[in-house]
This record gives sequence, C-alpha cells and structure tokens, in this order.
Amino acid sequence: MTGRTGTQADLFRRLPSVDELLREGELPGLAAREGHGVVVECARGALEGLRKEVAAGTLDETAVEQRVAELPQAVALGVALAVASSLRPVINATGVILHTNLGRAPLADAALEAIRRTAGSYSNLEFDLGTGNRGKRDAHVDGLFRSLLGVSGQRELSTIVVNNNAAAVWLALNSLAAGGEVIVSRGELVEIGGSFRIPDVMAQSNGILREVGTTNRTRIADYERAITDKTRVLLRVHRSNFEITGFTEQPSLEELVSLARQRSIPLVEDLGSGALLDLKTLGVRDEGGVLESLRAGVDVVTYSGDKLLGGPQAGMLSGRRDLIARMRSNSLFRALRADKLVYAALQATLLAYIRGDYNAIPALQMMRLDAETIRTRASALAARLSGLSGLQAEVVAGESVIGGGAAPSSVLSTWVVAIQPKKFGAGELQARLRASGSPVSIPVVARIENDRVVLDVRTVFPPQDQLIVNAFERILASDSNR
Repeated sequence: MTGRTGTQADLFRRLPSVDELLREGELPGLAAREGHGVVVECARGALEGLRKEVAAGTLDETAVEQRVAELPQAVALGVALAVASSLRPVINATGVILHTNLGRAPLADAALEAIRRTAGSYSNLEFDLGTGNRGKRDAHVDGLFRSLLGVSGQRELSTIVVNNNAAAVWLALNSLAAGGEVIVSRGELVEIGGSFRIPDVMAQSNGILREVGTTNRTRIADYERAITDKTRVLLRVHRSNFEITGFTEQPSLEELVSLARQRSIPLVEDLGSGALLDLKTLGVRDEGGVLESLRAGVDVVTYSGDKLLGGPQAGMLSGRRDLIARMRSNSLFRALRADKLVYAALQATLLAYIRGDYNAIPALQMMRLDAETIRTRASALAARLSGLSGLQAEVVAGESVIGGGAAPSSVLSTWVVAIQPKKFGAGELQARLRASGSPVSIPVVARIENDRVVLDVRTVFPPQDQLIVNAFERILASDSNR
C-alpha cells in the first residue's frame, strides 16, 4: 500500500455523514428529481461499502480521500440503477425469431402506434357509438378474423380473445366438457415452457382426460372405441417443441372431423402457435395453420397472438359461432379477457394481414429474409468488428429457428458472425455482452457455437448493428483498462 497512512480511527473520521454527503455536488438536484428516499438509500449504501473497505484495512489515507471525492458519482450511479426499469429492451442476436424468454414476437410499428393512441385517451372499447349502448370488445377484431378465416360460406365463424393460449384451451374445455370426458392421443399430452401441461389444464377445467393410443401410434379406431355417452370433446393438440419420428401413426385431420360429425361431438384443436400465413411459402412444412384447420372442419381452434401471428400476447378461440357463444357466456371469461392495449395491437396486426403487408410484421419479415440479404449485413458487421483490436470475426453459414413451439424440426438458412476474442473465452464474452447494457445502452444476447460467440443478424434490427459495435468497443475498452 502506498500513500499517506493513518490510524483506522482517523480514516473513519474522514468519511462524511449521510446528511453531509447529500449536500455534495449534484445530489441535492438529484434528490429533487428522483425522490429524497431513493437518494438517501443509495448514499447509505455507498458509505457502508466504503466503511467495510476501511475496516478491512485495504485503503490508506490517500485512497480514502479519493474514494470520498468519488462518493457523489457513486451515489448518482446507484440511483440511476435503482430507478431504471428491470424490464428492458435487449438485442436478440440468437437467431431464434420467437424467443419466449426475450418476449416472443416484436410488435409492428402500426401496433405500437395503436397502443399509444388507445392508452393515451378514452376509447370505445365496450361502447357502441351507433346506439350509445354498451358494446362488446370482441367486435373490434371479430370482423377482421372473419375476413381472414372465412370458410367459403360453409358456416359462420366467430372469434373471442383471452390473455393467452393456455387460457384459451382452458376456456374451451371448461365450457364444452366440464364434468364430461375429453378424448386425446397419448402422443399429444404435451408440456411446454413454464410447466404448462395439457393434463393439468384439463384437470383444472373439470374435464375428464381419456387417453387413447400410444405415444408413437394412435389410430382413428382408438378414438371411435373410446367414445361413450360421457364424451364431450375430441381434442387434437399441436406437438410443441418436439416431433415424433420413426414407427409412428396419427389420424389425419379429415378423419377426426368425419368422426366428430358422425357422433355430433365438437372437435377442438390446440394449434399453439397458430399461423395465419401459409408457412409453406417460407419452406416450412408440417406446421398447420388456423385457416387450414377451419377449412378441414375443426369446430374450434385455439392459438396464440404473440407467436406465428406476430402480434401481442393473447389467446384466440376461432370456430363455430354457437360454440364460441358458449365460451363467451362462461362466467370466468371475464377473468381471462384481454385489455384495450391488446385489442389495439391485435387489430393493427390483423389489418396488416388483410392488406397483405406481411413485412410490416417484424416476426414475419425476419422469417421471409433471404440468406443473401443476411450475408451482406453479416459481412459488413464482421468487417467492423474485425477492425477492433482483440477480436477475430468471420462470416459463416448457420441456421436460424422460428422458436415459440413452432416448426421444431424446421430451420432457416442464414449467415452468422462468429467471433473469437483473443484475451478471454467465448463464455466470458457472451456474459460481458449480456452485461454490456447500462441505463443508457442495450444488452446483447448471443449464442455460442464451436467455442465462438455467434451473432445471427436475422433477429437483429438493422439500426442495432451500430449498438452491437458499441457494445464490443465498451467491452474491449474496459478490458484494456484492467
């Protein structure tokens, strides 16, 4: 230890009191802006940390004086962190388009503007402007869904909205099958993120689970043999996040529709992600869409708003008007319904579909990007990162995934920036990118492949390329100062 020395008691006497510290520099103005209580709390924390260092004997008189002089800045930083929102934007460089942990589908600009207009004023959410009477919030999207999902006049459809797809499945089963049996294949008793399990949801809905078939093979005859006078619903469930291959068998949708109609039993399909766009145009196979299921004759389809649809978090139930009416009249529908902000964003998203403006929906635009466009951006980013001292960056072929429980076996060709830091490992760089955010910057979430940090610009918005470069510059600058 260098510098002037002093007894520990002398060093403690050099520390200001909380009141003295609060009068230093810009702290009085900070307290006026952010609140006296949070500034006092941060001042106490900064002083306590300094007292512990003095007690540990790691600081001499010169160091204590320096640290005391820096206390106002330490308090200001503590306040900035304390008042910053814990829910923050991040840069998704993972290549997973519908990344559940990162908020799934980003909203379209039109959806954001619709939220702003609706949130900043009163609205006709449940008010009929024509009659002056109370209206139904479903009316704001039901007509749009009918336009998108019309089935050639064969039957009249209706759609209601709840807060997510789990709620939609529960509402369908509780409304149609409470106290009765629901027949479902053993190969479809799925569990997805957050321990959402079909058997548990069914139990909570008061429907009685009737499993048929085996994990890998279920035939239409299995459903036929299981039907009794207690059967209320035939349920088909999308296999989210996995697929069964090899020695397998599954009834076609047409077979299930035919059986349901013969026995006058509603067929409900939980699609999970639920695409309104034909994914075959993107090279994604074996991922059924909402319109496809309704055209096949499924009575009720449940699906999510913030996955393949590309809108806000919501759960939709589309299907036969009489069955949807039973769900709307369920006494717990009110507890599950979506709020005005969801309706505003959902309406704006559906209007983009009706116009055919798919690139206005960020998730769909990312899916539709061609590999060569991605390669051009990746090359430009790699060149900028390679120019930074301490990094090696190159562009290599890679694969993006849709995510969100959709098309688990499908991948999209892409080009990624593979980065190898010279002074530390890939795991440390990945952690530093996550920690690179501050109250005024955005963390970067990347993945690791072959001991290199990989950035997939398919899921990075173009203006964020500069922010990624800034993050690497901060990381390398802090490393050189160590």
